Amino acid sequence: MSENEHEAKMARPRMAAGALFFDDVDRVLLVEPSYKDYRDIPGGYVEKGESPLQACVREVHEELGIKPHIGRLLVVDWAPNPGEGDKVLYLFDGGRVSPEQRQRITLQADELRGYDFHDAEQLAELTIPRLVRRITAGIQARMDGFTAYLEHGMLPEAGA
Repeated sequence: MSENEHEAKMARPRMAAGALFFDDVDRVLLVEPSYKDYRDIPGGYVEKGESPLQACVREVHEELGIKPHIGRLLVVDWAPNPGEGDKVLYLFDGGRVSPEQRQRITLQADELRGYDFHDAEQLAELTIPRLVRRITAGIQARMDGFTAYLEHGMLPEAGA
């Protein structure tokens, strides 16, 4: 196989990174983007020369106006998308948002209509199924101390 043929076969997934934030009763923070019809987690695409963690920190600051400590990686999710191409999505632990941090949240007005904390049981009513699966896996990974690998929001079948 020539170098050009090999290059043509290589995956070039888009990458995005976000964070799970919690309040003092373990509800999850979801933002309400003005350009989507469902809730999402704070985060966005990784830019050239930027690590997923750096992108997460930057996106959280841009969207929420705060710079909390972003903790460990909770989930890596390979998310194929026929329209946009393959994506690799990273989900980090944003930890608890203190009342003081919550008072400092300033939403990115041109992208976000609002935010709130929600019980995990409410997620299916508020966002798309693959994000519900990713957030649920992130909550479990946070409790168990592990990092979850997902494919399209699901644990891959063994040997697949």
